[in-house]
Amino acid sequence: MRCYWVLIFLLSMTRVSAQNTAQDSVYVYAHYTKKEVYIPMRDGVKLYAAIYMPKDTSISYPILMTRTPYSIAPYGEQSFRIPIGPSMEFAKEKFIFVYQDVRGKYKSEGDFVANRPYTVKGSPAQTNESTDTYDSIDWLVRQLKSNGKVGVWGISSPGMYASMSLIDSHPALAAVSPQAPVTDWFLGDDRHHNGAFMLMGSFSFLSSFGKKRDSIGIRGPAGFSDYGTDNAYSFFLKAGALKNLNTRFLKGESILWNDMMTNADYNDYWQDRAYLSHIREIKPQVLVVGGWFDQEDLYGPLKTYAALRKIAPDRVKLVMGPWYHGSWTKGTGRNLDSLDFGQNTAVYYRREIELPFFVNHLKAKGKDTLAAATIFVTGENKWSMHETWPTVSTKLQPLFFTSEMKLSFQQAAKTPSSYVSYYSDPNKPVPYTREKTVLRGYKYMYEDQYFAGQRPDVLVFETDVLAEDLKLMGNIQANLFVSSSGTDADFVVKLIDVHPHAKGDKLSDCQCLIRAEVMRAKYRKSFSHPEPMKPNRIHEIRFDMQDAAHVFKKGHKIMVQVQSSWFPLVDRNPQQFMNIYEASDADFKKQEQRIYCQGKYASFILLPIVNSHEN
Repeated sequence: MRCYWVLIFLLSMTRVSAQNTAQDSVYVYAHYTKKEVYIPMRDGVKLYAAIYMPKDTSISYPILMTRTPYSIAPYGEQSFRIPIGPSMEFAKEKFIFVYQDVRGKYKSEGDFVANRPYTVKGSPAQTNESTDTYDSIDWLVRQLKSNGKVGVWGISSPGMYASMSLIDSHPALAAVSPQAPVTDWFLGDDRHHNGAFMLMGSFSFLSSFGKKRDSIGIRGPAGFSDYGTDNAYSFFLKAGALKNLNTRFLKGESILWNDMMTNADYNDYWQDRAYLSHIREIKPQVLVVGGWFDQEDLYGPLKTYAALRKIAPDRVKLVMGPWYHGSWTKGTGRNLDSLDFGQNTAVYYRREIELPFFVNHLKAKGKDTLAAATIFVTGENKWSMHETWPTVSTKLQPLFFTSEMKLSFQQAAKTPSSYVSYYSDPNKPVPYTREKTVLRGYKYMYEDQYFAGQRPDVLVFETDVLAEDLKLMGNIQANLFVSSSGTDADFVVKLIDVHPHAKGDKLSDCQCLIRAEVMRAKYRKSFSHPEPMKPNRIHEIRFDMQDAAHVFKKGHKIMVQVQSSWFPLVDRNPQQFMNIYEASDADFKKQEQRIYCQGKYASFILLPIVNSHEN
């Protein structure tokens, strides 16, 4: 079994898929040459790059570069990536394509630092991803016959490197596309969500990516694969406390796992890696891309766009489609299992958005007619163009929980009980999916939640049948009033579209997940300075559930599920205030959790609703 990160990134970054036809290979080999070079950085370290040049040298071409920690394979000047560039449309349009191993990875020299912090430039020896990008671009425009313009793009960590190219950007840099960029590993991307550790994906990924390489070369360290089962729920539950995973399986060899375990709160380690605050000026045109079903980096594109838009609103654009992590690079984008979007969304993006963006800004061909925000609205299954995101036509409206397990836009003056409750047992946690798998996957992002709603430790609130369509366009917030018999707890809130019964319909009776998020209660006031809950005292817990663009259709219902575990997607909370990374197996305690529904303690979820006459 290959480790999870290899599967995901070889598929999504190099696009090794069924769509790469023999004709694509013939075309690329017929029209391009390849050379591999070392590019010197200001401190003397050399970074390895593969350069694909059009054979037709009668005109000059722009440079389109990707910097990656996931290998620029295949290596060797006679072995080509298929396709080159973001898609075959780019190969046929013709660019100079550059792929570079970042510092300390594969054939590049130096030491690798994940999400390397940006440092203020001082002596020539001070380097970071911004300076490495600058030095690489400077070498390329001096050494290659090009038109003098450079674009940078990338997905996931390469998307982060694309974002960091905007810090003190090179004058030749004209267009940048951070796609699903890793942005903050503690607040919302990959490793943590609102301080809760994303266990399943982090364990498989960091078991290989987190290791120090043995030598410069074309192979990375092997990852963990000996699960001994097809059921991750059983594997992680049997493994017990987090510290057991290191001693039993990782053997202390993953530097990044060790870093996670020794930086429990939002301290300098994490804050130094939150690079958006260092982008103070934007000269290139920027296209930020993300997917509504991205299992890794939904947070990244939304927060990146929001931050960059404040700096240069005329230069930054956003695209959000109905995709999982990186899936816009391949296939049609028409379906995700039973979800049918009615059109080839990925094809549309590649041909009508991504390619024209780079052609316009790197080749000065055509006009930039792309909207500031191009948003695919699920449920309605239509593209929607806007001057900004979130749209100005939305109204934030609370949807209140009631003790009768209903959801209402009207806060009840009085309810039969002031709260509803459940017992959360971390030794019998709520599974995040009904699938039996050791790979996190992405299907849980839209999976039918019926399996979870049948458990006694999951609260299920529901509206009446909707009399008209209800459209969400913007950020969703959870606002809970809770108490616990313990001193800490997780609260997972899931927003669900309940489809009506319809014989023969694949989505009949489906409780389709729209958005879900976890919040670790000890971080309710500060991610840097956690505080215990006072047992059996009411606490207010607010948290960001990220954005959505979705229509709940007439005849559907809105459902909200609330629970205190989401396993093994998220690590288990012992439900005692402590450093969870140091917890022992005996620390995990069953506790009562109460959700309050009355008066000033009325819990709700805040929805960005578009006025019905504008739907």
